Amino acid sequence: MKTQLKPLILALSLATLMACNANTKSNSSDLLITETVIETNLKDKKPEIKVALLLDTSNSMDGLIDQAKAQLWKIVNELSYAKCKDENPNLKIALYEYGNDNLNAEEGYLRQVIAFSDDLDEISKSLFSLTTNGGNEYCGKVIKTALNQLDWGESKDDLKLIFIAGNETYTQGNVNYKDASKLAHQNDVTVNTIFCGDYNQGISILWKEGADLTHGNYMAINHNEATVHVASPYDDKILELNEKLNKTYVAYGSAGRKKNGNAGRTRF
Repeated sequence: MKTQLKPLILALSLATLMACNANTKSNSSDLLITETVIETNLKDKKPEIKVALLLDTSNSMDGLIDQAKAQLWKIVNELSYAKCKDENPNLKIALYEYGNDNLNAEEGYLRQVIAFSDDLDEISKSLFSLTTNGGNEYCGKVIKTALNQLDWGESKDDLKLIFIAGNETYTQGNVNYKDASKLAHQNDVTVNTIFCGDYNQGISILWKEGADLTHGNYMAINHNEATVHVASPYDDKILELNEKLNKTYVAYGSAGRKKNGNAGRTRF
C-alpha cells in the first residue's frame, strides 16, 4: 500500500493564519506559506505562538526517529517566519519525549525535556540528541501532562499548538485520548498528530481522530524512509559564511560562554 504524506506546510498555513485570533477557523486546504501576514487588533501585547513537541522515543521508532525529528524541526522553522502585520510573534517551543523505558514508569514513561523557551539553538540541540529505548507509548498521558505542566497563558488571541509524533496505537495508557483532547480544546490548544508510518494505518489506529477532536491536522511520514541529503554547489560557500558569522558572536556571562561552544552548529 502506498504511503501518503500530507504536507506539513498545510498544517502550518492553517495554524499561522490563526496566530492572532485563535477563535478563527479555516477550512481551506490549498494554502501555502510564503510570508504569512496576519491581521490583529492587539495593541498592547505582542502575540505569542506556543508549541509543544511530543516525540515517541520507543524502540519501534528506530527506523524513523530521524525523519520525525526533521519534520518537527521543519514545523518550528516555518512558524518562526509567521507574522502579525509587520512584527513576528513571540515563538516559544516546549519538548517532551515519551514511550522510552529509561523514563519513570510511574510518570507514564515520559519526560519534559525543555519547557517553553525561545532559545531555538537549545531546543534544536535537545531535540536532535534524543535516542530510542523500550516501548510504552501513552499518547493521552503525554498530551495531558504537557497541558497541565506548561504555562500556556490565558490569552484567547495566542496560538497554542501541540504536535505529537509516534507510530503505535493512539489509545494506549490509562489516560483516555478523548479526555486529553477535551482538556486541550477547553484550553484553546490544537492537537496535530504525525503518524510515523502508513497514512491509512494511522487512521485505523485513531491518530487522525486524535487530531480531529481538536480541529487539528493529521499527517504521516513515510515508514523507514532514509533521510536524504541532496548535495548543492553552494554547500561549501554556506559553510564558509557560517564560520564567518560565528566569529561575530560575543559571549556574555556563563550562559553565553556555554552557547559559544555551540557556535559551529548551524541552527537551520
